[in-house]
Amino acid sequence: MSAMAVTQMGWVYGRCTRANHKASTALNTTMPTLGTGWDEPSLYTVKAVLIMDNDGERLYAKYYDDTYPTVKEQKAFEKNIFNKTHRTDSEIALLEGLTVVYKSNIDLYFYVIGSSHENELMLMSVLNCLFDSLSQMLRKNVEKRALLENMEGLFLAVDEIVDGGVILESDPQQVVHRVALRGDDVPLTEQTVTQVLQSAKEQIKWSLLR
Repeated sequence: MSAMAVTQMGWVYGRCTRANHKASTALNTTMPTLGTGWDEPSLYTVKAVLIMDNDGERLYAKYYDDTYPTVKEQKAFEKNIFNKTHRTDSEIALLEGLTVVYKSNIDLYFYVIGSSHENELMLMSVLNCLFDSLSQMLRKNVEKRALLENMEGLFLAVDEIVDGGVILESDPQQVVHRVALRGDDVPLTEQTVTQVLQSAKEQIKWSLLR
Protein backbone atom coordinates (compact mmCIF):
# COMPACT_ATOMS: atom_id res chain seq x y z
CA MET A 1 0.00 0.00 0.00
CA SER A 2 1.46 3.37 -0.97
CA ALA A 3 2.05 6.20 1.52
CA MET A 4 -0.57 8.29 -0.29
CA ALA A 5 -3.11 5.49 0.03
CA VAL A 6 -2.40 5.15 3.75
CA THR A 7 -2.79 8.92 4.22
CA GLN A 8 -6.05 8.94 2.30
CA MET A 9 -7.32 5.95 4.26
CA GLY A 10 -6.45 7.65 7.54
CA TRP A 11 -8.08 10.91 6.42
CA VAL A 12 -11.32 9.23 5.43
CA TYR A 13 -11.32 7.17 8.61
CA GLY A 14 -10.68 10.26 10.71
CA ARG A 15 -13.43 12.29 9.07
CA CYS A 16 -15.94 9.46 9.39
CA THR A 17 -15.18 8.80 13.03
CA ARG A 18 -15.26 12.51 13.90
CA ALA A 19 -18.75 12.78 12.38
CA ASN A 20 -20.12 9.57 13.89
CA HIS A 21 -18.16 9.16 17.15
CA LYS A 22 -21.05 9.81 19.53
CA ALA A 23 -23.48 7.65 17.59
CA SER A 24 -20.98 4.84 17.14
CA THR A 25 -19.98 4.64 20.79
CA ALA A 26 -23.63 4.22 21.73
CA LEU A 27 -23.91 1.01 19.69
CA ASN A 28 -23.56 -2.33 21.41
CA THR A 29 -24.01 -4.48 18.30
CA THR A 30 -21.83 -7.57 18.21
CA MET A 31 -20.46 -9.37 15.19
CA PRO A 32 -19.37 -13.02 14.90
CA THR A 33 -15.78 -13.90 14.08
CA LEU A 34 -14.47 -17.26 12.95
CA GLY A 35 -13.20 -19.44 15.75
CA THR A 36 -13.65 -16.85 18.49
CA GLY A 37 -17.40 -16.73 19.05
CA TRP A 38 -18.76 -13.21 19.38
CA ASP A 39 -16.50 -10.15 19.54
CA GLU A 40 -17.68 -6.59 19.92
CA PRO A 41 -16.51 -4.26 17.14
CA SER A 42 -14.76 -1.15 18.35
CA LEU A 43 -13.51 2.18 17.08
CA TYR A 44 -11.20 2.39 20.10
CA THR A 45 -7.94 1.99 18.22
CA VAL A 46 -5.45 3.79 20.49
CA LYS A 47 -4.68 2.67 24.03
CA ALA A 48 -2.06 5.31 24.84
CA VAL A 49 0.06 8.15 23.48
CA LEU A 50 3.45 8.68 25.12
CA ILE A 51 6.37 11.06 24.77
CA MET A 52 9.62 10.49 26.66
CA ASP A 53 13.02 12.14 26.69
CA ASN A 54 16.28 10.37 25.87
CA ASP A 55 16.61 9.26 29.51
CA GLY A 56 13.26 7.50 29.39
CA GLU A 57 11.55 10.11 31.58
CA ARG A 58 7.89 10.80 30.88
CA LEU A 59 7.15 14.18 29.32
CA TYR A 60 3.61 13.39 28.24
CA ALA A 61 1.35 10.38 28.71
CA LYS A 62 -2.31 9.82 27.98
CA TYR A 63 -3.92 6.42 28.53
CA TYR A 64 -7.35 5.72 27.07
CA ASP A 65 -8.29 2.54 28.91
CA ASP A 66 -7.52 0.69 32.13
CA THR A 67 -4.82 -1.64 30.80
CA TYR A 68 -2.47 0.13 33.23
CA PRO A 69 -4.83 1.67 35.82
CA THR A 70 -2.25 3.05 38.26
CA VAL A 71 0.61 5.48 37.82
CA LYS A 72 2.99 2.85 39.19
CA GLU A 73 1.94 0.36 36.49
CA GLN A 74 2.13 3.03 33.81
CA LYS A 75 5.66 4.03 34.83
CA ALA A 76 6.77 0.38 34.85
CA PHE A 77 5.33 -0.11 31.36
CA GLU A 78 6.98 3.10 30.11
CA LYS A 79 10.35 2.00 31.50
CA ASN A 80 9.99 -1.37 29.82
CA ILE A 81 8.95 0.10 26.49
CA PHE A 82 11.81 2.59 26.50
CA ASN A 83 14.41 -0.06 27.36
CA LYS A 84 13.17 -2.27 24.52
CA THR A 85 13.00 0.44 21.84
CA HIS A 86 15.45 3.28 22.38
CA ARG A 87 18.42 1.46 20.85
CA THR A 88 16.65 -0.12 17.89
CA ASP A 89 16.02 1.17 14.37
CA SER A 90 12.65 -0.52 14.05
CA GLU A 91 9.37 1.43 14.12
CA ILE A 92 7.07 -1.33 15.37
CA ALA A 93 7.30 -3.61 18.42
CA LEU A 94 5.11 -6.12 20.23
CA LEU A 95 5.38 -5.68 23.97
CA GLU A 96 3.28 -7.00 26.86
CA GLY A 97 0.60 -8.12 24.40
CA LEU A 98 0.39 -4.66 22.80
CA THR A 99 1.38 -3.19 19.44
CA VAL A 100 3.77 -0.26 19.78
CA VAL A 101 4.72 2.13 16.98
CA TYR A 102 7.38 4.70 17.71
CA LYS A 103 9.89 7.19 16.38
CA SER A 104 12.63 9.37 17.84
CA ASN A 105 13.86 12.85 17.09
CA ILE A 106 16.88 14.50 18.75
CA ASP A 107 16.08 13.97 22.46
CA LEU A 108 12.44 12.88 22.18
CA TYR A 109 10.74 9.49 21.77
CA PHE A 110 7.15 9.29 20.54
CA TYR A 111 4.95 6.21 21.09
CA VAL A 112 1.44 5.23 20.06
CA ILE A 113 0.07 2.04 21.66
CA GLY A 114 -2.69 -0.27 20.40
CA SER A 115 -3.87 -3.81 21.02
CA SER A 116 -1.94 -6.80 19.70
CA HIS A 117 -4.34 -7.21 16.76
CA GLU A 118 -4.53 -3.52 15.88
CA ASN A 119 -3.69 -2.30 12.37
CA GLU A 120 -0.13 -0.93 12.51
CA LEU A 121 -0.86 1.45 9.63
CA MET A 122 -3.63 3.15 11.59
CA LEU A 123 -1.41 3.52 14.64
CA MET A 124 1.40 4.83 12.46
CA SER A 125 -0.96 7.39 10.94
CA VAL A 126 -1.59 8.75 14.46
CA LEU A 127 2.12 8.82 15.24
CA ASN A 128 3.01 10.63 12.02
CA CYS A 129 0.15 13.09 12.40
CA LEU A 130 1.23 13.97 15.93
CA PHE A 131 4.88 14.39 14.98
CA ASP A 132 4.14 16.42 11.83
CA SER A 133 1.67 18.62 13.71
CA LEU A 134 4.24 19.38 16.40
CA SER A 135 6.87 19.99 13.74
CA GLN A 136 4.69 22.69 12.20
CA MET A 137 3.70 24.17 15.55
CA LEU A 138 7.32 24.23 16.78
CA ARG A 139 8.68 25.38 13.40
CA LYS A 140 10.51 22.09 12.88
CA ASN A 141 12.29 22.45 16.22
CA VAL A 142 10.94 19.21 17.70
CA GLU A 143 13.11 18.80 20.77
CA LYS A 144 12.60 18.63 24.52
CA ARG A 145 13.04 22.27 25.46
CA ALA A 146 10.75 23.58 22.73
CA LEU A 147 8.14 20.97 23.58
CA LEU A 148 8.14 21.83 27.29
CA GLU A 149 7.62 25.47 26.40
CA ASN A 150 4.59 24.57 24.28
CA MET A 151 2.83 21.88 26.29
CA GLU A 152 -0.58 23.51 25.88
CA GLY A 153 -0.28 23.12 22.12
CA LEU A 154 0.68 19.46 22.58
CA PHE A 155 -2.39 18.80 24.74
CA LEU A 156 -4.67 20.43 22.16
CA ALA A 157 -3.04 18.58 19.26
CA VAL A 158 -3.43 15.16 20.87
CA ASP A 159 -7.07 15.91 21.68
CA GLU A 160 -7.69 16.79 18.05
CA ILE A 161 -6.09 13.57 16.81
CA VAL A 162 -7.49 11.06 19.32
CA ASP A 163 -10.58 11.26 21.51
CA GLY A 164 -11.09 8.52 24.06
CA GLY A 165 -9.00 6.13 21.98
CA VAL A 166 -10.88 6.88 18.75
CA ILE A 167 -8.87 8.33 15.86
CA LEU A 168 -10.47 11.60 14.77
CA GLU A 169 -7.86 13.13 12.48
CA SER A 170 -4.73 12.11 10.59
CA ASP A 171 -4.10 15.31 8.61
CA PRO A 172 -1.56 17.51 10.43
CA GLN A 173 -2.69 20.61 8.53
CA GLN A 174 -6.19 20.21 9.95
CA VAL A 175 -4.83 19.59 13.43
CA VAL A 176 -2.64 22.70 13.40
CA HIS A 177 -5.54 24.77 12.06
CA ARG A 178 -7.91 23.60 14.80
CA VAL A 179 -5.29 24.07 17.52
CA ALA A 180 -4.79 27.66 16.34
CA LEU A 181 -8.53 28.29 16.46
CA ARG A 182 -8.87 26.82 19.92
CA GLY A 183 -5.89 28.82 21.13
CA ASP A 184 -7.56 32.03 19.99
CA ASP A 185 -10.71 31.14 21.94
CA VAL A 186 -9.02 30.55 25.31
CA PRO A 187 -10.68 32.91 27.85
CA LEU A 188 -8.66 35.04 30.25
CA THR A 189 -9.36 32.75 33.19
CA GLU A 190 -7.60 29.90 31.37
CA GLN A 191 -4.52 31.84 30.37
CA THR A 192 -1.33 31.09 32.20
CA VAL A 193 -0.07 33.38 34.94
CA THR A 194 2.96 34.13 32.79
CA GLN A 195 0.77 35.32 29.92
CA VAL A 196 -1.26 37.59 32.19
CA LEU A 197 1.85 39.06 33.84
CA GLN A 198 3.52 39.61 30.49
CA SER A 199 0.45 41.41 29.18
CA ALA A 200 0.35 43.62 32.28
CA LYS A 201 4.06 44.47 31.91
CA GLU A 202 3.53 45.47 28.29
CA GLN A 203 0.62 47.73 29.22
CA ILE A 204 2.65 49.40 31.98
CA LYS A 205 5.61 49.90 29.66
CA TRP A 206 3.53 51.58 26.97
CA SER A 207 1.72 53.76 29.52
CA LEU A 208 5.07 55.04 30.83
CA LEU A 209 6.30 55.81 27.32
CA ARG A 210 3.30 57.99 26.51
